[in-house]
Amino acid sequence: MDPKHTMTSSPRDIGLQTYQLVLYRTPVHPEFFKIGGRQHMEQPKYDFEAWIHPGGHTFRFEFDGATLTEVVVPDAAELPERGVLSTIPCVGEKDFEEVFSDRITYVTSIQTETLSNHLYMGCYAEMLEHGEQSDGLVLDAPLAPGEKGLPSLSLIEFQRYSDQIHVQSYHLAGEGGHVLRTQSILQAGTHPMD
Repeated sequence: MDPKHTMTSSPRDIGLQTYQLVLYRTPVHPEFFKIGGRQHMEQPKYDFEAWIHPGGHTFRFEFDGATLTEVVVPDAAELPERGVLSTIPCVGEKDFEEVFSDRITYVTSIQTETLSNHLYMGCYAEMLEHGEQSDGLVLDAPLAPGEKGLPSLSLIEFQRYSDQIHVQSYHLAGEGGHVLRTQSILQAGTHPMD
């Protein structure tokens, strides 16, 4: 696997109750995250950047002078309040759609579940293998030798189009066997999603 797309970090105790998806109308400074990987994509119509960090991610989408930033974190307490458009708890299944600054159409779907240890480890192995074959970002938090519990993993993958980007994220939190999936579409313009 390409080393720029993978990093190992230490596992953290993460529960689904604290996960938040926070939307900003401005970029968010990298000092708020322990960034484990980054991808930047420029298209004629938009600019997109993704960061992966332990248990979460940050996506910045810019079009025609407007910015929309999506942040998913296990604990939003340390994030800045300035520029927040919306905060969505990541529990259960949720869909959200909005047009921001009359220039960016945003749609996201959030799904969470708690798995038994056996099912969680199967999902972890599948996501790790999938990450090795994808062109996305992977942040693996395996257990140290002799450490008890379950490993954690985050994976982000992208599909680029001329006027939009589709982003899928998977955050597996070993503490509790939690799995968080998000699927977001960020589109330049306010025309209906195709």
